[in-house]
Amino acid sequence: MTAIQRSPALSSAVLVTLGMIVTVGTALGFEHLGGYIPCALCLMQREPYYYGIPVGVLAIISAAFPMPAWLPRLLLAVVAIMMLVGAGIGIYHAGVEWHFWEGPSSCATSAQGVSANVGDLLSDLDSKHGPSCMDAALRVLGLSFAGWNVLASLVLAALAIRGAIKAR
Repeated sequence: MTAIQRSPALSSAVLVTLGMIVTVGTALGFEHLGGYIPCALCLMQREPYYYGIPVGVLAIISAAFPMPAWLPRLLLAVVAIMMLVGAGIGIYHAGVEWHFWEGPSSCATSAQGVSANVGDLLSDLDSKHGPSCMDAALRVLGLSFAGWNVLASLVLAALAIRGAIKAR
């Protein structure tokens, strides 16, 4: 039996951390390779992943090496909370896309497509705006990126909670 099979905390930490890397990597791929410019809420939805990945790595290390048993449990619980926050942001964003409620006023203030010409920088900052948070860039099986993020975040949170509960 391998260490990952023997330790629910380690297996959950590895799975959740890889899941976070794949999820945010997919979002970055759609942005940089697919040309989908993210709105302000899209960028905000990535933050729990950016903070969660290092915590997940710490959870892996704490579960793989002889450390106090409470440490991987705590770190997995922190990751679960971060993913639940991410799911909440995703629900809010999906609601904005479906026009259930208004989005934030900062929704279209991103400076995407800013000129490399230093002389035009100030005018570009005032005139260039990212896409509106109200318009889904793409829907797959009826769900926007925000909707898929909700599902991914909830699955990752459930895996982290499972690992935190079953950790020895």
